[in-house]
Amino acid sequence: MTRHIRHAGYFCALLLVALLLNAARVQVVQAPAYEGNPANRRPDIARYAQPRGDILVDGRPVTGSKDTREHLRYERTYANGPLYAPVTGYASQLYGTALLEHAEDGVLSGTHPMLAPFPLWSDFTRARHRGGDVVTTLDAAAQRAAYRGLAGRKGAVAALEPSTGRILALVSAPSYDPQPLSGNGAAASRAWARLAAHRDRPMLNRAVRQTYPPGSTFKIVTAAAALDARVVRNLDRPTDSPDPYTLPGTRTRLVNGAKGCEDASVRKAFTLSCNTVFAKLGVEVGAADMTRTAHAFGFGDDDLRIPFPVARSTFGTSPDRSQLALSSIGQFNTRATPLQMAMVAAAVANGGELRQPHLVERTTRPGGGLLASAGSRPVRRAMSSSTAERLRALMRDVVRKGTGRRAAIRGAVVGGKTGTAQHGLGNSGTPYAWFVSWAQGNHDLTPRVAVAVVLEDAQADRGHISGGDAAPVARAVMKAVLNSH
Repeated sequence: MTRHIRHAGYFCALLLVALLLNAARVQVVQAPAYEGNPANRRPDIARYAQPRGDILVDGRPVTGSKDTREHLRYERTYANGPLYAPVTGYASQLYGTALLEHAEDGVLSGTHPMLAPFPLWSDFTRARHRGGDVVTTLDAAAQRAAYRGLAGRKGAVAALEPSTGRILALVSAPSYDPQPLSGNGAAASRAWARLAAHRDRPMLNRAVRQTYPPGSTFKIVTAAAALDARVVRNLDRPTDSPDPYTLPGTRTRLVNGAKGCEDASVRKAFTLSCNTVFAKLGVEVGAADMTRTAHAFGFGDDDLRIPFPVARSTFGTSPDRSQLALSSIGQFNTRATPLQMAMVAAAVANGGELRQPHLVERTTRPGGGLLASAGSRPVRRAMSSSTAERLRALMRDVVRKGTGRRAAIRGAVVGGKTGTAQHGLGNSGTPYAWFVSWAQGNHDLTPRVAVAVVLEDAQADRGHISGGDAAPVARAVMKAVLNSH
């Protein structure tokens, strides 16, 4: 009898070991498959079981969390959603995350390993902790000024602090409210379908994800290349430029929108925005030096993140001299994001040094303790300091007596450059209006803000586009920054 009891005990022990092994197999070996199964709602339930961390502007949250008392308990909320959507993006239970909500999801959702007191144990238990906060570099006043300036228009604004690379404003219009996308019901699906079908693509972040031909604003880069390569030594010397200018190797004649460009000096040509002078300068500088300077300003950079990725700006590298001429005046296949053109203005304002732009000042723990800070940003030398000084003088002339007069601010030094970019088949599209600028208060040692504005739906008249539309938007943003401290 004892032998049978012993055998039964062995058998029970074997069953227990098999049960434990099977449990281990399910929980360890097969866990990834179960976790990734669409029918498994546990990860989503855990993800939304607690409030999400917040995104802050000027120390105040522009996001929040709402308790729905449902399985996916907390939904994201947004204060002034359309104003900050090009920065925050959305956090949707149905469609995932975008922009800052996506780039900083680990901090905001509480899954960042540094938020766990015992990281290894948290990895094993898959425990979630309270989300941290993301403190942005935005200036609320500048953001509002840019948003109001673009009201009813289609375009974008990017503003930087030249000395640090801090992004002060990032606006895209038309915008959208990310709040209706936060849930997982029919209302969220309808909101997504409506936004996706909108002809003006409000969810497209035009400030960092859309590239445009920069038109005459690119003449800043061409002038920098010509000065650094010593093709131009005297800004007031005639350039022996014909009007019209026949593109090399072709019969195509390039004309100007202003009078007085024939044989104009670089100073005069920059103020009047003479295409012929700068197209000829680009050819004289050559493809190698033009490309080198454009890359120094950030064109061709595939890895720029702020922390979400920025679309690559391009400069044509074709050895064809006629194409080089057009690329040198911001046409042909030269394309730039508004953020890239704000970087160009910032480099001029900062003595030729370009700080890498960034949108996150620091991230913090739930209690407010520092998690990570932006730290010192990489510096790139875009041009010599002497070239930057001469370009600042040229840009001041544009605002004082050229096409950018409407950007002038009383009590401040302002430099700018207007631009009109042709596009479409046979240049049939409504020209894009550009204005890039920087501003320095009378009591400031260095310029405090650099801005780029692009309007997609400006009027076709060249003077009205550059001076009448884009410049006042930039002026409002610059004035907001100068008055905010």
